[in-house]
Amino acid sequence: MRDEIGSGHPGTAAFGVETATPDDTRLLLDVMLGKLATYLRMCGYDAAYAMDGDGTDPGDDQLLARADDEGRVLLTRDVSLARRADRSVLLAGRRPLVQLRELQSVGFRVELDDEPARCGSCNGVVEPLSGDDSVPEYAPDPAETALWRCRDCGQVFWRGSHWRDVEARLTDLRSESDGN
Repeated sequence: MRDEIGSGHPGTAAFGVETATPDDTRLLLDVMLGKLATYLRMCGYDAAYAMDGDGTDPGDDQLLARADDEGRVLLTRDVSLARRADRSVLLAGRRPLVQLRELQSVGFRVELDDEPARCGSCNGVVEPLSGDDSVPEYAPDPAETALWRCRDCGQVFWRGSHWRDVEARLTDLRSESDGN
């Protein structure tokens, strides 16, 4: 299965962006990049997704205005949209891991921190829970496992098998880019 958009696509390109870390770069992802938003949130990025909220496509003009108003870098697979934005990254790949590799190639830090900073579902900030905090039945005991709760949606997180799986995939990406 090919992962590119097509032969007319110019490939990965960054406009107005040289490097990016979660500490200095806020992102806005267009409607084609919902799965990528989850990965970037796990990497600590403030990664707003166009379809967050009411689930409707806001359209190109509103996306561009929001990116500008909020000081966000627009991530998109749409060539003309990327060129219209002040700061954007044009992605060619369709799969999130390919897209992460592309972001890494244009200077984005793509790795998990020791602790989660953002909710993968809603992009809210997460905060650590203490051993005394109540948690849902599905969550491990907070006295035995470090847990975090999203301030916005209330979802509880811990570094379990999903975290380790994503961490391994991102480590593989870094190894590939280092030529190992």
